Amino acid sequence: MKNKKAETLDDALDRISDGDTVLVGGFGLSGIPEKLIDGVCDRGLRNLTVVNNSSGAGRIGVARMLERGCVGKVICSFPWGGASAVFKELYEAGKVDLEIVPQGILAERMRAAGAGLGGVLLPIGLGTEIAEGKAIHTVDGLEYLIEPALPGDIALVKAQKADPRGNLIYRLAARNMNPIMAMAAKYTIVEVDEDVALGTLAPENIMTPGVFVDRYLVTGRYRPETWEGAWS
Repeated sequence: MKNKKAETLDDALDRISDGDTVLVGGFGLSGIPEKLIDGVCDRGLRNLTVVNNSSGAGRIGVARMLERGCVGKVICSFPWGGASAVFKELYEAGKVDLEIVPQGILAERMRAAGAGLGGVLLPIGLGTEIAEGKAIHTVDGLEYLIEPALPGDIALVKAQKADPRGNLIYRLAARNMNPIMAMAAKYTIVEVDEDVALGTLAPENIMTPGVFVDRYLVTGRYRPETWEGAWS
């Protein structure tokens, strides 16, 4: 059995490179792989395309990667949140590109990538700016936009528990887009609160099968107090 457990943060991140498309889990403050993000920043990576639900908040999550100069483009659904000051400053200065994708389409494009599909047909966005430049396909007299799959080179995922095979469960709302991103990336790296012995996780409770996980790092529970000062 392949050993998927990384002993150090540097070891966990040894496959990520400049210019990669990186799927970063998290929704609001829930399910953010903060330790992995810290490691990306410390490695001084550049020109990453980051896919996330938002453009980050305060100085944590994606915002930290932006502030450290790691990101060349953001693909997200909510770039203009009240706490996304770092992104706004960089975008207005022309230092980062932006692609806005409605949240349901964002999730479906990644799900398509994880399922091995080239894309999906969606009625959302017809007749709006979302449809500009996109192909339209007609099925039974109804028009659909062809939305391409959105794979990642790397996924950074936050989970609660992992077993030696990389099977994962998530805590409450931390599940968010993490399972989809784990499926959609060529190489998935997971930050977990704890690892457990093989057979501990009941098969029916496993949310991400280990076949989608390449490496996991045990970091312990990330406490809110570690974000003190991150909003200034």
